[in-house]
Amino acid sequence: MNRWEGLDEFVAVAECGSFMRAAERLRVSSSHVSRQIARLEERLQARLLYRTTRRVSLTEAGHTFFARCQRLIEERDEAFLAISDLHSAPTGLLRMTAAVAYGERFIVPLVNEFMARHPQLRVDIELTNRTLDLVQEGYDLAIRLGKLGESRLVATRIAPRAMYLCAAPSYLERYGRPHTLSELARHNCLIGTSDVWSFQVAGREQHFKPSGNWRCNSGEAVLDAALRGFGLCQLPDYYVQGPLQRGELVSVLEANQPPDTAVWAVYPQRRYPLPKVRLLVETLKDGLARRHEYAGSPS
Repeated sequence: MNRWEGLDEFVAVAECGSFMRAAERLRVSSSHVSRQIARLEERLQARLLYRTTRRVSLTEAGHTFFARCQRLIEERDEAFLAISDLHSAPTGLLRMTAAVAYGERFIVPLVNEFMARHPQLRVDIELTNRTLDLVQEGYDLAIRLGKLGESRLVATRIAPRAMYLCAAPSYLERYGRPHTLSELARHNCLIGTSDVWSFQVAGREQHFKPSGNWRCNSGEAVLDAALRGFGLCQLPDYYVQGPLQRGELVSVLEANQPPDTAVWAVYPQRRYPLPKVRLLVETLKDGLARRHEYAGSPS
């Protein structure tokens, strides 16, 4: 006797509320579904369903059994999927989103490398600085920067992200180097996509609202303005690491540098992620680690 016999049919009837609809889902006859459930009830010595000419409903025993059977069938199917995925190449359409500047500079080139290795895959990339609802809008993957809000999405860290407060030597020569957070209010601040700068004071995060005569929602533009000596900026490491090493920028208030955050790959929760998502996330993580902007950064 196969101990799985009747479980698929029972769960289908419980979910569909009808023998006919369950049979259509399973692509079998209604009589087959009825027969399998009758045999299951006989084995269990318990009635699972109330049947009338108009509707089907669960008995008390049926409710208890249904919850357990659902999990069993899901885990069985996912176990088979996990093994088959090991041997399957990514196919179909992968929809993903990333922030505009970071996506153009870092993510899209790596996705293109991935596509070259898997030409049977189709990719639809939306570069936007809006936080999209992946489930509602049908996206498989998003690349997000910094701190993540609470979410039912799965998040995988694919790269470090440290923030630096810095300025050109010419600016510091003219206006002086700030040594405390309170001195920032006297400086011209170059404002990018965030209206708030974060710092760390005595182990706790502290926020500062910058003000100044320059603003642009582009990290590259903020960097260019800082290099020209227009003011102080707070930017991620991948923008300023090179200029800092070359002496074109100087890091200030290093004792108050905010806690490191990260670059994240986030995707809808599944027990086993889709092969195309899992493989692309691995490719992005490995590819970002090879970029010179991340040289020497903690993994």
